[in-house]
Amino acid sequence: MQAALDTVLARATPDVRERFEVLVKAGTSGALADLAKPSVANTPIHTGEGSIHDIHSDGDVRRRDLLTGMTISGMALPTVAPLLKALVIPPSGTTTRVALTLRQFALNVGAAKTDYQACRYEQVLARLSTLLPALEPTREDITSEQRAQVEALASDLYHVVGSMLLKVGDKSMALVAAERSTRAAANSQDPVAMATSARIMTHALMSNGHSNQAQQLAEEAAKSLRLGTRLASTDAVAVYGALLLRGAIAAARDDNRDNAKAMLDEASDAAIQLGYDGNDRWTGFGSTNVLLHRVNIALTLGDAGTAIALARQVPLDKISLAERKASLFVDVARAYTQWGRYEHGLNALRSAYQVAPEEIRCRPIVQRIVNDLAVLTRGHVRTAVIDFAQQAGMHV
Repeated sequence: MQAALDTVLARATPDVRERFEVLVKAGTSGALADLAKPSVANTPIHTGEGSIHDIHSDGDVRRRDLLTGMTISGMALPTVAPLLKALVIPPSGTTTRVALTLRQFALNVGAAKTDYQACRYEQVLARLSTLLPALEPTREDITSEQRAQVEALASDLYHVVGSMLLKVGDKSMALVAAERSTRAAANSQDPVAMATSARIMTHALMSNGHSNQAQQLAEEAAKSLRLGTRLASTDAVAVYGALLLRGAIAAARDDNRDNAKAMLDEASDAAIQLGYDGNDRWTGFGSTNVLLHRVNIALTLGDAGTAIALARQVPLDKISLAERKASLFVDVARAYTQWGRYEHGLNALRSAYQVAPEEIRCRPIVQRIVNDLAVLTRGHVRTAVIDFAQQAGMHV
């Protein structure tokens, strides 16, 4: 907590620091006055993502900020209050009941997925906030023959809810959405849907610091999918490979290099079996996607130079999803910042912003990279960092 407080104070404006010192002196008769002056030189740099020591993981305070759409560490996040209300508060008796046909429901879930992958996050939030209340009425109105399809779609719906909450940093509520995705997938009895829901649960677990459990879940889910489907369809192959990639990230976060490599290699074999870079079952899976994950995992393991070398091999023209391309540039920015190549890191952020402005405005990791660059750079580079932050709607 002291290290986190030092970091926040080091990044605070002079008037905030002054007010803090006054409050400390007033409350302790000056006994803690020296501790109220953090050393910028000794401030830890938070360019990693998903650490259990993340200063932004204070659930209650952070969630209140998310609900109101306030600025967190100089960053205005999308307002998720309507989404959280739709997720956790049952409709009242006065709520208008809106049921969708199976086709309407499928089209709306697909549109939410498409918007998410295109980094249109404000649209995603608006769509999800109206789609979630329609789920129960839709379930009640369908025929028994349609139930499995609706449950599989509900699993996809909760999947994108969880992904959106993870994107804005509300990790604990993402677990709620992931659990509902898992439950709906189980009700569908569709092995591909169950494996797909395991992807968001794996992501939510490791984002909450449970990397070992996340890795085990990904391994077991991939094995069940392989045995249950014999990987006879392109959907099954793509979800299988995507699950392995998610498990490899979890293994890397758990500092298990051998398991991470083994799962990456197995995913690479699945990509070869698939034979193309596609978006089957909303996975964006293929050989290029495997390479993107190799970049991320090298970075997670602290191999910034390897991450950059791998990133140079990525065929950008084969990345069709804006979210994936922007995430690559963010990873490159993190790697260059860790490597001490600050201007290159800034250029990578600029590239990410050109691809997907909402991705840059939305992700807390980007704000941390920008803050780190502002602390670490001097002269014209620091001026350029501040100019970029202002352009992107952030403050340093």
